[in-house]
Order: sequence, then C-alpha cells, then structure tokens
Amino acid sequence: MIFRRLPLCLAAAALAVPAAAQTAYVSNERGSTVSVIDIASGTVKATFDVGQRPRGILLSRDGKYLYICASLDNAVEIRDAATGALVAVMPAGNDPEQFFLSPDGTTLFVSNEDDAAATAIDLAARKVAWQVEVGEEPEGIAVSPDGKWLLVASEEENTVSWIDLATRETVAEIETEARPRHIEFTPDGRHVWIAAEIGQTVHVIDVATREIVETIPFAPPGAMPYKVLPCGIRFTPDGKTAVIALGRADSIALVDVETRKVRGYVNTGGRPWHLAITADGTRAVVANGTSDDVAVVELATGQLVSRIPAGEGPWGVVLAE
Repeated sequence: MIFRRLPLCLAAAALAVPAAAQTAYVSNERGSTVSVIDIASGTVKATFDVGQRPRGILLSRDGKYLYICASLDNAVEIRDAATGALVAVMPAGNDPEQFFLSPDGTTLFVSNEDDAAATAIDLAARKVAWQVEVGEEPEGIAVSPDGKWLLVASEEENTVSWIDLATRETVAEIETEARPRHIEFTPDGRHVWIAAEIGQTVHVIDVATREIVETIPFAPPGAMPYKVLPCGIRFTPDGKTAVIALGRADSIALVDVETRKVRGYVNTGGRPWHLAITADGTRAVVANGTSDDVAVVELATGQLVSRIPAGEGPWGVVLAE
C-alpha cells in the first residue's frame, strides 16, 4: 500500500482534530540551534542557540532538562527545557553524535565518532564515569530495556558491539550490511532493529541468540534506489508499528512489526533523518534535514498532516507531552 500526501486543505482540517498538548524540541545541525515547536498549532514557540553542530537530543526522565550533543564542541549540554538556559556542559569524548539515556535515567551513553569509543556519563556527578573501545566511526547506540546490554554500531567496520553493562566489556560483535547508523530495541526487548544506511536495509536481530532473523528492504515509489538510506527508527508504544526514516528518499516507511512487512510509505520532505512518536502512538514527528522543517504524520492512515518550519538542518527530535 502506498500512502500519499494529503492536499493542503485536508491537512489543515486534520490539524483541527483535538490532540494532547505536545512540544517538539528539534536539534538543527547546520544552524546550531534548537527549535521549540507546538505541534497542535504548528508554530515555533522559541529558538535558542546551542553548541556547535547539535545532533542527538533527549529529555531527562522528569522532563526538566534537555540533553544535547554539541558534536564540534566535544560536549553534551544540559539545558532548561522550559527556557533553553544553559545549566551545565559535560565533557563527552571526541565528536559525540548519538546518545542514549539509561532506563533508570542516571547514565548517558554517548557514541564518539572520532574516538572509536563509547562514553558513559554520570548525570548526577556530571562527569565521565567510564569509556569502552568499540569499532571505528561509531554512531548508533542503545541500551536494552532490561539494562543489561549496551549496543554500539560501527559505520566503518560494519559491525555492532555488544557490551555487558555489568562488566563493561565487549562480549560479541556482529556483522551488518554497510554503514549501520541507528539501533532500536523493540519495546519488549526481544529484538533489536539496526538500520544499515548504505546497505539500504534494516536488520532484525534476536537478542537471545544475537542472530539476524530478518533483513527488510525498502522501495519507496518514485525514489531512485541509491537514495534509499535508512537511518532513524522508532516503535509505537504498543510495539506494533516501526517507523523508519529513509534519508534522501525523502520518505518514511511504516512497517508491521509482527510480519516485518512494509505497509506503506509517506513522503515527508527533504532527507528525513530522525523522528519521534507521540505517547499515544498516533503520530510521528519527523526531522527533515534538507527542507528545514518537521513533518507530522498520522500513523493509522499514513497521511501527512502538516510540515512545520524549523531551523537549518533539522537532525533529531524529542517530544514533551
């Protein structure tokens, strides 16, 4: 099934549907800013300057603070989510790109692209707790829902390191197709999905066996095959749908998790990179890196609801509800 963009008049009508208050924080890689967007009204509430080349962006568990990877500053910034005021700057190793908050909210795990390392930051002490060596040019990073495993993808070596968090040692490496960029565990923790950008696929791996059980290809209509570059992955809270950004194919794929079949594509705008899903699982908010906006997509119908201007080069998005 192919989902098509709504006419603008219908998109406006869709925006009128009542929804919970939602604020999107968008890191703008080229502009070195964060846009604060009210999703319901489609308006930018604020824009604040941050460190150089912001990419990864997260909220603290209590929603009070933003964590931002300032890649060219080799730091993670902590900012007040309400005001954008800088609270602290934490050393984070060389060229931090993506990071992941531990299930208990006490530790931030950072991939260091130029150091071939992953860094663990103690958020209470606001300092580096430990580092572990991983493959060259790491980017994707994630912790299993049970807090046992830290996984780090090596773009250059086409591998994923499995680190036992109890011992802080790498216990296995698995091979992937070319340039793994993003790692996402299913909500139940039984599988992990890995986006291989240049391989143009997503691997589904059984966590218990560390074996690839499925490789999902993509063919969005109208896109040249070489532009299909899977990156960000998110699951709906019920674990039934995966939403996958396809980079320069200018679209996202909606995948049925049980069958692992693509049920449709949605054109979102220029180079969708990362995304977030609302807490009720009804919509995706997608950062479009080359069209300088975010797209809001209704997941049940696969229709584009709106596109909202952001800053220069949107990279990541996190939602507060």
